[in-house]
Amino acid sequence: MLQQLCFFASVAFSFIAWGIVAKRYIWPKLRLLQRTEALRPILILHSFRFIGLAFLVPGVVSPDLPSAFAHADAYGDIVAATLALLSLASLSRGVGVVIAWIWNLWGTADLFNAFYQGAHVSLVPGQLGATYFLPTLVVPLLLITHGLAFRILLQQAQRSPVL
Repeated sequence: MLQQLCFFASVAFSFIAWGIVAKRYIWPKLRLLQRTEALRPILILHSFRFIGLAFLVPGVVSPDLPSAFAHADAYGDIVAATLALLSLASLSRGVGVVIAWIWNLWGTADLFNAFYQGAHVSLVPGQLGATYFLPTLVVPLLLITHGLAFRILLQQAQRSPVL
C-alpha cells in the first residue's frame, strides 16, 4: 500500500510542478508564436517517446511486469514518437497540422491507456524497475504538453497569438 501511495504522490506532485512550469515558462513563450512554430518544440519533446521501448528491456523492468502492459505501452509510445517526427517534418506543408492532430489524439489516448492498463493489471510500482521515472516524471509533462498542443491546434491559422 505504501508503494502505491508513494507512486500516486509522485505522479500528483509531478503534475503540479510541471503545471507550474508550463504556465509560468512554456505557455507564455508558445502563445506568442504562429501555430506551426508553437508546435515544433512540443513535437520535438514527444519525438523522445521512443524511451517507452525500455518497458521491453529485461533487467530495466522487473520480470514480473505484465507483458500486456509493457507491449501496449512501448508500442504506443513508438507510434506517438513516429507521428511526432512525421508531423515535425511536414509542418511547413498543410499536411503537418493534420498529422499533428493525429499525433496529439493518439499520444493522449496512449498515455491515458497506459494509466488504465496499469490499474487493470494491478501494476505494482516496483514492477516498473528503472522505468519508474516515466509515469512519475515524464508522463505528466507529456500530458500537459498534449493539452498545450490541443490549445495550439485549435487556434486559427493566423499570425495573432493565442491569449
